Amino acid sequence: MQVNNVNLRISAVRPDQYPKDGFPEVAFAGRSNVGKSSLTNVLINRRNYARTSSQPGKTQTLNFYDIESKLFFVDVPGYGYAKVSQKEREKWARMIETYFSERQPLRGVVTLVDARHEPTKLDKQMVDFLHYYDLPLLVVGTKVDKVPKSRRNRCVSQIRKGLALRQADQVVLFSAVDKTGKDDVWAWIEKQTGVK
Repeated sequence: MQVNNVNLRISAVRPDQYPKDGFPEVAFAGRSNVGKSSLTNVLINRRNYARTSSQPGKTQTLNFYDIESKLFFVDVPGYGYAKVSQKEREKWARMIETYFSERQPLRGVVTLVDARHEPTKLDKQMVDFLHYYDLPLLVVGTKVDKVPKSRRNRCVSQIRKGLALRQADQVVLFSAVDKTGKDDVWAWIEKQTGVK
Protein backbone atom coordinates (compact mmCIF):
# COMPACT_ATOMS: atom_id res chain seq x y z
CA MET A 1 0.00 0.00 0.00
CA GLN A 2 1.27 3.46 -0.87
CA VAL A 3 0.96 5.66 2.22
CA ASN A 4 0.78 9.44 1.85
CA ASN A 5 -1.56 10.53 4.64
CA VAL A 6 -1.13 9.50 8.27
CA ASN A 7 -2.30 11.13 11.42
CA LEU A 8 -2.32 10.19 15.06
CA ARG A 9 -6.06 10.27 15.66
CA ILE A 10 -6.15 9.63 19.40
CA SER A 11 -4.19 8.23 22.32
CA ALA A 12 -6.83 6.25 24.18
CA VAL A 13 -7.00 4.45 27.51
CA ARG A 14 -10.72 3.52 27.53
CA PRO A 15 -13.13 2.01 24.96
CA ASP A 16 -15.28 5.16 24.92
CA GLN A 17 -12.25 7.02 23.51
CA TYR A 18 -11.64 4.61 20.62
CA PRO A 19 -12.36 5.94 17.10
CA LYS A 20 -15.90 5.28 15.85
CA ASP A 21 -15.10 5.22 12.10
CA GLY A 22 -15.30 1.43 11.81
CA PHE A 23 -12.06 1.23 9.77
CA PRO A 24 -10.29 -2.14 10.16
CA GLU A 25 -7.49 -2.09 12.75
CA VAL A 26 -4.16 -3.85 13.12
CA ALA A 27 -2.46 -3.72 16.52
CA PHE A 28 1.29 -3.72 17.08
CA ALA A 29 2.54 -5.37 20.28
CA GLY A 30 5.95 -6.23 21.67
CA ARG A 31 8.45 -5.78 24.45
CA SER A 32 9.69 -2.27 25.21
CA ASN A 33 12.40 -1.23 22.74
CA VAL A 34 11.88 -4.19 20.38
CA GLY A 35 11.30 -1.84 17.44
CA LYS A 36 7.54 -1.19 17.16
CA SER A 37 7.97 2.50 16.32
CA SER A 38 10.74 1.72 13.82
CA LEU A 39 8.53 -0.85 12.05
CA THR A 40 5.59 1.59 11.97
CA ASN A 41 7.79 4.35 10.53
CA VAL A 42 9.07 2.05 7.75
CA LEU A 43 5.54 0.86 6.88
CA ILE A 44 4.22 4.43 6.56
CA ASN A 45 7.35 5.80 4.83
CA ARG A 46 8.14 8.31 7.57
CA ARG A 47 11.35 8.84 9.44
CA ASN A 48 10.10 9.79 12.90
CA TYR A 49 6.32 9.78 12.80
CA ALA A 50 5.91 7.11 15.45
CA ARG A 51 8.25 8.31 18.16
CA THR A 52 11.22 6.04 18.65
CA SER A 53 12.88 6.27 22.01
CA SER A 54 15.93 4.83 23.67
CA GLN A 55 13.93 5.12 26.88
CA PRO A 56 11.74 2.01 27.23
CA GLY A 57 8.16 2.26 28.46
CA LYS A 58 7.38 5.46 26.53
CA THR A 59 4.05 4.35 25.02
CA GLN A 60 1.48 4.27 27.83
CA THR A 61 -1.71 4.57 25.80
CA LEU A 62 -3.29 2.88 22.79
CA ASN A 63 -2.20 5.16 19.93
CA PHE A 64 -4.55 5.02 16.92
CA TYR A 65 -2.82 6.05 13.68
CA ASP A 66 -5.23 6.81 10.82
CA ILE A 67 -3.65 5.43 7.63
CA GLU A 68 -5.13 7.03 4.48
CA SER A 69 -8.56 7.13 6.20
CA LYS A 70 -8.81 3.41 5.38
CA LEU A 71 -7.41 1.63 8.42
CA PHE A 72 -5.87 2.20 11.84
CA PHE A 73 -2.52 1.04 13.13
CA VAL A 74 -2.84 0.71 16.90
CA ASP A 75 0.39 1.00 18.87
CA VAL A 76 0.08 -0.94 22.13
CA PRO A 77 2.26 -0.14 25.20
CA GLY A 78 5.44 -2.20 25.32
CA TYR A 79 5.57 -4.88 27.99
CA GLY A 80 8.32 -6.11 30.25
CA TYR A 81 9.83 -2.81 31.27
CA ALA A 82 11.12 -3.17 34.82
CA LYS A 83 11.12 0.50 35.89
CA VAL A 84 7.34 0.73 35.63
CA SER A 85 5.52 -0.01 38.89
CA GLN A 86 3.51 -3.22 39.30
CA LYS A 87 0.36 -1.13 39.65
CA GLU A 88 1.09 0.67 36.38
CA ARG A 89 1.79 -2.67 34.62
CA GLU A 90 -1.53 -4.07 35.85
CA LYS A 91 -3.34 -0.98 34.57
CA TRP A 92 -1.74 -1.42 31.12
CA ALA A 93 -2.58 -5.14 31.13
CA ARG A 94 -6.26 -4.42 31.79
CA MET A 95 -6.33 -1.73 29.10
CA ILE A 96 -4.72 -4.05 26.54
CA GLU A 97 -6.90 -7.03 27.46
CA THR A 98 -10.05 -4.91 27.10
CA TYR A 99 -8.93 -3.78 23.67
CA PHE A 100 -7.91 -7.24 22.40
CA SER A 101 -10.96 -9.03 23.78
CA GLU A 102 -13.70 -6.53 22.88
CA ARG A 103 -12.66 -4.45 19.88
CA GLN A 104 -14.78 -5.41 16.86
CA PRO A 105 -12.75 -3.70 14.07
CA LEU A 106 -9.51 -5.45 15.17
CA ARG A 107 -8.41 -7.70 12.30
CA GLY A 108 -5.12 -9.00 13.60
CA VAL A 109 -2.04 -8.37 15.72
CA VAL A 110 1.56 -7.88 14.64
CA THR A 111 3.70 -8.93 17.59
CA LEU A 112 7.41 -8.17 17.51
CA VAL A 113 10.30 -10.17 18.94
CA ASP A 114 14.04 -9.59 18.66
CA ALA A 115 15.20 -12.03 15.95
CA ARG A 116 18.69 -12.21 17.49
CA HIS A 117 17.54 -13.91 20.68
CA GLU A 118 15.22 -16.68 21.78
CA PRO A 119 11.73 -15.37 22.58
CA THR A 120 11.34 -14.39 26.22
CA LYS A 121 8.80 -15.69 28.70
CA LEU A 122 6.85 -12.42 28.25
CA ASP A 123 6.86 -12.85 24.44
CA LYS A 124 5.42 -16.34 24.94
CA GLN A 125 2.77 -15.02 27.34
CA MET A 126 1.70 -12.40 24.79
CA VAL A 127 1.35 -15.03 22.03
CA ASP A 128 -0.57 -17.38 24.38
CA PHE A 129 -2.86 -14.47 25.19
CA LEU A 130 -3.46 -13.71 21.49
CA HIS A 131 -4.09 -17.40 20.80
CA TYR A 132 -6.59 -17.46 23.68
CA TYR A 133 -8.59 -14.69 21.98
CA ASP A 134 -8.09 -16.40 18.61
CA LEU A 135 -6.66 -13.28 16.98
CA PRO A 136 -4.86 -13.58 13.63
CA LEU A 137 -1.17 -13.23 14.35
CA LEU A 138 1.93 -12.12 12.48
CA VAL A 139 5.22 -12.45 14.37
CA VAL A 140 7.89 -10.02 13.17
CA GLY A 141 11.49 -10.82 14.10
CA THR A 142 13.22 -7.42 14.28
CA LYS A 143 16.83 -6.28 13.92
CA VAL A 144 17.55 -9.03 11.38
CA ASP A 145 20.21 -6.89 9.67
CA LYS A 146 22.38 -7.89 12.65
CA VAL A 147 21.90 -11.61 11.83
CA PRO A 148 24.03 -13.24 9.08
CA LYS A 149 21.89 -14.43 6.15
CA SER A 150 23.10 -17.99 6.74
CA ARG A 151 21.48 -17.97 10.21
CA ARG A 152 18.11 -16.46 9.34
CA ASN A 153 16.26 -19.75 8.73
CA ARG A 154 17.41 -20.82 12.17
CA CYS A 155 15.96 -17.57 13.60
CA VAL A 156 12.55 -18.39 12.11
CA SER A 157 12.66 -21.92 13.57
CA GLN A 158 13.71 -20.54 16.96
CA ILE A 159 10.81 -18.06 16.94
CA ARG A 160 8.22 -20.67 15.84
CA LYS A 161 9.37 -23.18 18.44
CA GLY A 162 9.97 -20.69 21.26
CA LEU A 163 6.50 -19.18 20.89
CA ALA A 164 4.72 -22.48 20.15
CA LEU A 165 3.20 -20.89 17.05
CA ARG A 166 0.25 -22.40 15.24
CA GLN A 167 0.49 -23.35 11.60
CA ALA A 168 -1.64 -20.34 10.58
CA ASP A 169 0.69 -17.88 12.40
CA GLN A 170 3.16 -16.27 10.03
CA VAL A 171 6.72 -15.16 10.79
CA VAL A 172 8.48 -12.35 8.91
CA LEU A 173 12.05 -11.24 9.55
CA PHE A 174 12.40 -7.46 9.44
CA SER A 175 15.06 -4.77 9.40
CA ALA A 176 14.35 -1.06 9.76
CA VAL A 177 17.84 -0.44 8.35
CA ASP A 178 17.52 -2.14 4.93
CA LYS A 179 13.70 -2.58 4.89
CA THR A 180 13.89 -6.38 4.72
CA GLY A 181 10.41 -7.78 5.31
CA LYS A 182 8.49 -4.53 4.74
CA ASP A 183 6.54 -5.85 1.73
CA ASP A 184 5.72 -9.13 3.52
CA VAL A 185 4.34 -7.27 6.54
CA TRP A 186 2.20 -5.07 4.27
CA ALA A 187 0.96 -8.15 2.36
CA TRP A 188 -0.25 -9.68 5.64
CA ILE A 189 -1.92 -6.42 6.73
CA GLU A 190 -3.70 -6.06 3.37
CA LYS A 191 -4.89 -9.67 3.52
CA GLN A 192 -6.27 -9.26 7.06
CA THR A 193 -7.94 -5.90 6.48
CA GLY A 194 -8.96 -6.11 2.83
CA VAL A 195 -7.42 -2.64 2.38
CA LYS A 196 -5.06 -2.06 -0.54
